[in-house]
Amino acid sequence: MKLIVGLGNPGPTYASTRHNIGFMVIDKLLKELPHSNITKKSFFGELYKSKDLLFLKPTTYMNLSGKSVQAVANFYKIKSNDILVIHDDLDLPFGALRIKIGGGSGGHNGLKSIDEAIGKEYYRLRLGIGKPEHKGMVVNFVLSPFASEEANLLDAFVEYAKEVTLAWSRESDINLLKSKYSKRDGSYLK
Repeated sequence: MKLIVGLGNPGPTYASTRHNIGFMVIDKLLKELPHSNITKKSFFGELYKSKDLLFLKPTTYMNLSGKSVQAVANFYKIKSNDILVIHDDLDLPFGALRIKIGGGSGGHNGLKSIDEAIGKEYYRLRLGIGKPEHKGMVVNFVLSPFASEEANLLDAFVEYAKEVTLAWSRESDINLLKSKYSKRDGSYLK
């Protein structure tokens, strides 16, 4: 059993924000895969099952995502190297994509929470959202919708992230995944 976690904030207010791109990828996967809803209150999130894959959208708000990931991982006895967390990344330009295992949180509060709950040795699918001009604008930036030129490419970006996620679910060689799927920027989306 593998656990795929999309990070975001619950509710319509945040649905189309940059911080919710992880939720967008999970929604895309669920649209295309047969699945059942196996959500329980004790999971602190929406949980879906498709064959040997679990898809989680924590409903704890970003800063407490680890509570939900830990609850599901403990219940299903999933090791951290069978977990993929899909998240927005300010340090990558829009459309860039990186897959890695372990590492720091890069200041991402959702990752900080997960690191504290289950350790750092899980897979991360980093989806570039770019960054604002000034550090003081970060909160407003991640909680804002994508700019119009980005929004036009967002479906293709989410579709590509979905394909990479499915490849991760089948392939255990991280170096192969990195070399085959990593993108430096969003030029492949145009």
